Amino acid sequence: MRLPLLLAASILLLFSASTTAAAASPPSSEALAELDSATSELDRVHAVVVAHDGEIIHEYHQGGPGVASPANIKSLSKTVLAAITGAAIEAGIIESAQQPMVGLFGSHLPNGSDPKVADITVAHLLAQQAGLERTSGSNYAAWVASSNWVNDALTRPFVDEPGGQMLYSTGTSHLLSAALTHASGETTHALAQRLLGNPLNITIPTWLRDPQGIYFGGNDMQLSPRALIQVGELYRNDGIVFDDTGEGQRVLPEGWVAESWEAKGASPWTGDGYGYGWFITQLAGEEVYYGRGFGGQALYVIPDRKMTVVITSDPNPPSPGGQFQRELNRLVVGLLNAS
Repeated sequence: MRLPLLLAASILLLFSASTTAAAASPPSSEALAELDSATSELDRVHAVVVAHDGEIIHEYHQGGPGVASPANIKSLSKTVLAAITGAAIEAGIIESAQQPMVGLFGSHLPNGSDPKVADITVAHLLAQQAGLERTSGSNYAAWVASSNWVNDALTRPFVDEPGGQMLYSTGTSHLLSAALTHASGETTHALAQRLLGNPLNITIPTWLRDPQGIYFGGNDMQLSPRALIQVGELYRNDGIVFDDTGEGQRVLPEGWVAESWEAKGASPWTGDGYGYGWFITQLAGEEVYYGRGFGGQALYVIPDRKMTVVITSDPNPPSPGGQFQRELNRLVVGLLNAS
């Protein structure tokens, strides 16, 4: 009976391999046409770009900046900031995600901050688990109107322990931008272009700064859809960027992507997991990792399909909120189901 069993095992292995290959094949022209048709019904969407196995295979543009032009990606900036942080660890500017934030701030910590600030790590900032009162939502307007965004965020009361629940707060991301600036002696923009933009061969324009000159951490970055594809591909390729000859350069630390895509907390609005700047969910039966921003900015990575998808939309208020994000998710679901 051994020969038939071996034969059956071989057939099963070949079937599994062919099934995997089929699942990772590029979307058909029909699937992409269906994507365009569904997108055209969402007037707020500006552009959709799809990459497969490292190559941009489809672009659809119906308004706003073009696919090669910088667009305000709003809170999708948090995902890019997480990539900059990983690159800073690989470059030795930060020791690790477990390094305490205060060690990076040095003498720049404000007076009157709670002693528990010393317990906040880089990982807590990345995962939105600082424990400090949120600066987003109803607190956002007062925070950005303050004379010192960093001090305002750092001297807010603790509503949870560092490392506790996910408390989505742009102020937390801004503390990460300040930490990068103080630790490196460079602006966050300079770090972004040197450590991320140059290896990916993309341009990262300057964006808004706070009153002290710290680049806004977690909001208002300007990146084109094509540039965002490269950020997604960097994660899909485990933090390595490949040149035309196939030579690889490690930009993010080994293990960084796996750590980033492991849920540390969960969104109170969707229940999706949240790692280091990335939400974690399932769409059409596939593991999907995504970043999102106000008004319909989104970056999706679907590793098992070898796909990266970018969607940009009108970022101006009023925002359609979480309901619109579900519409974007449905675009991706339709693409995956039709492929």
